[in-house]
Amino acid sequence: MSQPTTPVGPQTLRPQATTTFVETPFVRELTERSLAYIRAGFPVHFRGPAGSGKTTLALHVASQLGRPLMLMTGDDEFNTSDLVGKERGFRRRKVVDNFVHSVLKTEENMTQQWVSNRLTVACQEGFTLVYDEFTRSRPEANNVLLSVLEERLLVLPSTPNKNGYVRVHPDFRSLFTSNPEDYVGVHKSQDALLDRMITIDLEYFDRETEVAITASRSHLPYAYAGRIVDLVRGFRASGQYEIKPTVRKCLMIGKVMSIRQALPSSGDPVFRQICLDVLGTEPMYSDDPAVRSSQQRRTIEELIDATCAAETLPPIEELAAENPSLFLSQMEFSPSTNGSNHFEPPAADVDPLHEAAILDDLKVVAESVDGA
Repeated sequence: MSQPTTPVGPQTLRPQATTTFVETPFVRELTERSLAYIRAGFPVHFRGPAGSGKTTLALHVASQLGRPLMLMTGDDEFNTSDLVGKERGFRRRKVVDNFVHSVLKTEENMTQQWVSNRLTVACQEGFTLVYDEFTRSRPEANNVLLSVLEERLLVLPSTPNKNGYVRVHPDFRSLFTSNPEDYVGVHKSQDALLDRMITIDLEYFDRETEVAITASRSHLPYAYAGRIVDLVRGFRASGQYEIKPTVRKCLMIGKVMSIRQALPSSGDPVFRQICLDVLGTEPMYSDDPAVRSSQQRRTIEELIDATCAAETLPPIEELAAENPSLFLSQMEFSPSTNGSNHFEPPAADVDPLHEAAILDDLKVVAESVDGA
């Protein structure tokens, strides 16, 4: 009588673009370059600051390959077994032979059970591997990738019950993302690993892409999203921070504006306070906290006045008349009792406060995969 345990393995993902995913010429050009490198057989590495869209771009490129996806996120506690797998638990087998009624024969043995982790499953099945923030894992944990990317051979720990080598499937592809080395918690990757990749350095999106993302995700008309983007880009250029504000700040301002029914106008006190709260959280270099706060607040106030002048704010009715299909698909508006143009955002399918940051623009379908 055999009592095998049920293999437990990782899940694959199938990312699909949602209705809020934005593909401008800027994004399309990056995607086409990346796909060309991958189809030529080279791993692609997106390197850039937080908020530059590395992970979303990697998932988007992976979705274009049409293969199931394995997603890993780097961790300082990782070791090689967290990537490839290890023996975990035991398989118990017991045989009872009572064919001869007066003779009872019992045979029992136990062997360790091997469970493959994501890298091994991806190599065996030809899945696409996205290794997010891979430099947050220690370099020695990533050494196993060297032979995978060059010799197309995965070297496993030697065990009595497992072949020590896996020939990498011809359809296996890989994408990597990382922050610059000066970020806290980031390790310097070994040169041999970087030499096997094509690294694309990402900065921040162009204005057109940032406006499109903000409008799509915040359900705002483009004219209003453009004001928010110009404000954040102006603050980014001011240098009054320690970490550059990204398009995430545009989304924060836009989404809260929708909830608060505010307008991107210097004359709207609610909008002004939202901007101060969101952008004022970016620390800047100064020995005196009071000086930091005062300088930063003054800069933000000046940028609001310069980029969001009340007298140049297009009325909602005018925007709707110029482009009704786009506008009405993004939001519903209604004049308030005091005559100002407030609007009600459409109900979101997903609570924006609980969306996973790396899956902001992609819908991911999980599929279970048994361990090898």
